[in-house]
Amino acid sequence: MKSFSIKLFLVPRRASSLPSTATSFTSQCRPTSHLFDEIPHLDHDPCRFNALLSYHVRAGEPAFALQLFQQMRSLGVPLDSYSFPPVLSACSTSQASGRQVHALMLKFGCISSPITATSLLDMYSSNSPINDVLSVFDEMLEKDTVAWNALLSSLITHGLAADAFAAFRSMVSSRVYFNGFTLCSLLKACVALRALNKGRQIHAWVIVTAYDSLVMATALVALYSSVGQVEAAMEVFNGLESPKDLAIFNALANACVKNGRFNDVFELLVKVKPLDERMLTSAITACSESFNLAYGKQTHCIILRYGLQLDTILCNALINMYSKCGDLHSAHLVFTRIEKKNVASWTSIIDSYGSHGRGNEALTLFQRMEEEEVSCSVLPNAVTFLSVLSACSHSGMVNEAKECFFLMKDKYAIDPGPEHYACLIDLLGRAGKVEEAWDLFCSLYESRNGLTSSVCVAMLNACTVGMDFAKGDEVAKHLLKLGTPNSSNYVQVSNFYGAFGRWLGVEELRTGFSRRGLKKQFGTSHVAV
Repeated sequence: MKSFSIKLFLVPRRASSLPSTATSFTSQCRPTSHLFDEIPHLDHDPCRFNALLSYHVRAGEPAFALQLFQQMRSLGVPLDSYSFPPVLSACSTSQASGRQVHALMLKFGCISSPITATSLLDMYSSNSPINDVLSVFDEMLEKDTVAWNALLSSLITHGLAADAFAAFRSMVSSRVYFNGFTLCSLLKACVALRALNKGRQIHAWVIVTAYDSLVMATALVALYSSVGQVEAAMEVFNGLESPKDLAIFNALANACVKNGRFNDVFELLVKVKPLDERMLTSAITACSESFNLAYGKQTHCIILRYGLQLDTILCNALINMYSKCGDLHSAHLVFTRIEKKNVASWTSIIDSYGSHGRGNEALTLFQRMEEEEVSCSVLPNAVTFLSVLSACSHSGMVNEAKECFFLMKDKYAIDPGPEHYACLIDLLGRAGKVEEAWDLFCSLYESRNGLTSSVCVAMLNACTVGMDFAKGDEVAKHLLKLGTPNSSNYVQVSNFYGAFGRWLGVEELRTGFSRRGLKKQFGTSHVAV
């Protein structure tokens, strides 16, 4: 879509007359604009202009709306309280343009209208710090339910779910009635905080106040999914009397995937018609997590039947599914047929080859990605480099991993995270380069940044391979002090002491393990029959 420069918002109004057919702004607009221009004797009537502004915003054409607003200012069309809401919606991605419109609202005295003030609140919520949102809210003369709902939504969007509950208490104390949208926002806050008890209270409110709707049910399904209560999510789904839409089917499918209820996802797939990209992505993910290649191929056939084989997100999920199920050839075939490859596409196929121990092919694909980044504008990110490092680790490619590690810092200005250091330390340890691994570990220890459990475990394994008890003992003690007691950390340290025959240390660890009430997580394997 063509972008337009918005530099005329604050031009002074001119006393000019509009011709009977306003053709001055039609060259850039859609056919609807041409039909609008054919209406004779517009005579500065803002109603028709406001209607066209709203049309462009609803049609997803903010640039056209902003251009039309420019022309309204140039032609001296009077602005009223209904002119600003659609323009503010069009400024949702541009903070500078939004502030200019805010200045115009102050100039025309439209800031006191609840409609424009709430629209201004929404605009700042989408592209500004929370302090700007709070300032606009505090300056509102009339705070109705819609304004409070906008504030709650903004707080949740900015990651302030706990403050959303505090705002809701203020809303109730101000004797402002809440509605279904209010409760949906509070349910989203419960999801962010994983607050099951508060969510149940809101659920009870929903039942008592009869705010039963598809939107509310979808929010409840998302809540119970976030805390692992799949049965409760299914009860909400099954108890819904009104016809179910794709949104709630997708929410339940996502809940089943998150909680390992993969067969339920496949059952939902049969009930939903027509299917959309989100539902099919959940189905592919279920096949991937359950290593069910047969169902994965069936889902791929459904994608082809619906003509969605060009959807990049679906193709990325298919690459991951085929890779996890051991069908690398099909994964590569899907990758080659993606027309618009994004960074996730490249990362998925690189990780696929790396996890199958084919590090050279993974590195070749990464080099191809670098060669095509100029024409395709796809740059590798931190996850891409982690996949390359992991591929090098699986194939014992030490020098290539070092080059990749420094490439991400020097060429792409990506700071390595703890997971990158852990991968490189693990690789160096497997190659017997314990001293190099130790230098990396010490650099993280001195900076006090990124020394996580994964880094300590990688260094501990390196010390085990290199039979260096002194360094390993120091790492083991530090690992046990990290964060809350973790059963896997105790097992790793116990295995380390056992490898050196320090059975007294193993016994002490087992005693401490039992005293803290920790339980060893048993390994599992999947076979699809």
